[in-house]
Amino acid sequence: MAEQGPHIGAAEERQILKERFNDETAGFHQGLGARQLQMIAIGSAIGTGLFLGAGGRLEQAGPSLFILYAICGFFGYLILRSLGELVVHRPSSGSFVSYSREFYGEKAAYVSGWLYWLNWAMTAVADATAIAIYIKWFGQYSQFLADFPQWILALIVVILVVSLNMVSVKVFGELEFWFSLIKVLALVIFLIVGVFFVIFGTPTGSEVGFSLIQDNGGLLPAGILPALIVVQGVVFAYAGIELVGTTSGETRNAEKVIPRAINTVILRIAVFYVGSVLLLCLLLPYTAYSATESPFVTFFSSIGVGAAGPIMQLVVITAALSSLNAGLYSTGRIMHSMAQAGSAPKFAGKLTNSGVPFGGILMTAGVAVLGVGLNFVVPEQAFEIVLNLAALGTMAGWAAITLSHKKYVSMARQGFYNRPTYRAPLAPFTNWLTLAFLAGVMVLMAVDYPVGTLTLGSSLLLIPILMIGWIMVRGRVRAIAAEREGFTGAFPVLAKRPVVSVFRVGRENSTGAGSTTSTASLHQVPNPHSERDNNN
Repeated sequence: MAEQGPHIGAAEERQILKERFNDETAGFHQGLGARQLQMIAIGSAIGTGLFLGAGGRLEQAGPSLFILYAICGFFGYLILRSLGELVVHRPSSGSFVSYSREFYGEKAAYVSGWLYWLNWAMTAVADATAIAIYIKWFGQYSQFLADFPQWILALIVVILVVSLNMVSVKVFGELEFWFSLIKVLALVIFLIVGVFFVIFGTPTGSEVGFSLIQDNGGLLPAGILPALIVVQGVVFAYAGIELVGTTSGETRNAEKVIPRAINTVILRIAVFYVGSVLLLCLLLPYTAYSATESPFVTFFSSIGVGAAGPIMQLVVITAALSSLNAGLYSTGRIMHSMAQAGSAPKFAGKLTNSGVPFGGILMTAGVAVLGVGLNFVVPEQAFEIVLNLAALGTMAGWAAITLSHKKYVSMARQGFYNRPTYRAPLAPFTNWLTLAFLAGVMVLMAVDYPVGTLTLGSSLLLIPILMIGWIMVRGRVRAIAAEREGFTGAFPVLAKRPVVSVFRVGRENSTGAGSTTSTASLHQVPNPHSERDNNN
């Protein structure tokens, strides 16, 4: 029979958790409000993966792409609902890394944190380079830009975005608000114009509607395998949706604001992603699109709107800037959380007077700066492998969210936690379903030869690197965990194993004369894994 927990009250649980994990958010300022968070939630999943990458994926998979976006969007929503419940349980800027620590121990937090940092570090390299290329595109209108060295442009972009991130979380919030607003307005304009043309026809009189799909090979013109292989790229297009979890430690009334933002995600996915891709298929044959041009530019150019190119190029630059900005913000907070536990350098835990974790931000920025120079000498295929490694980091983060939520639900059923009224639907069934989906994406990546296969092959190098890294930091991690043992309350976190699940709390009144103070005594339950853990 499963060991039952203490069934303590929700208010007491929140206070214990707040005290236990206070070091992760100490020094941060709650500078984000509902207005900023709503727009961050909208814009975090709308990036270059849609504005630029959708063209190449349409070329490969055909009209079935809108179905793939719907499927991946559904699982993205399930992941966000799991994250939302964890945020209501305990808001933390450490996000899923902090939850991995709470439910699975320090090793899990160490692995998930560094993989997530790798994701955004690789993305920062790509974003900085992409922005420079996008700006150079305007060289056809300006000789100054045409002659300007691309690497200097990339360097300027990195310095500018890093500098703005260093000011305060409020500046980050405002930047993301306006970046997201530009992206959303661009999509809304396209949706309005596209729907109008589908109903009333285009100025050129070209064929529109579902007959375009039927007359050009149907939903799967190239077959099912090319469409399935594109799934990994679609998953990467949704990278960033988990950003709302990282903002929770710096959001006012996060327990109320974040669930409201997450609840509207499914509608945004349906309208902006699925709706946009479906409209693109109804306006032009899928063969009209390519990986070298934004599909939105392709459409507007087809109806004679010459200004579409420069305007959409500016929107794509905005999307890339937003991604770089969000990546620096997110990794700064994640690395700060890890530094507090000893699994990242102490430098990553340093804060400015305005509560900005500049150490973690500068670590990511350093990789981006190195990437500015390296991308000119790295072969194109190797650079694609780097981007696929970023996709692996995204999936590792999503898996950490799902696994943490699954463990949380399991322990809540045993009485160790009180689940909030805001809950992920049909858990833990949806947790298992999401894990199966992520495993399927990994298999599809493996059969995508040569890039996907080489990516998974090269990712095996991360295993010895992470193992060596853990050996180097585990002494510090365990020392910090040992200091916490005297103040863990009902929810201890140790380095060796997930201890929450192996402790039972007995509440008893103090026997001191005249004392009515309630204390917690910890009674350790035998752990079948303790012998193995002590050897690690």
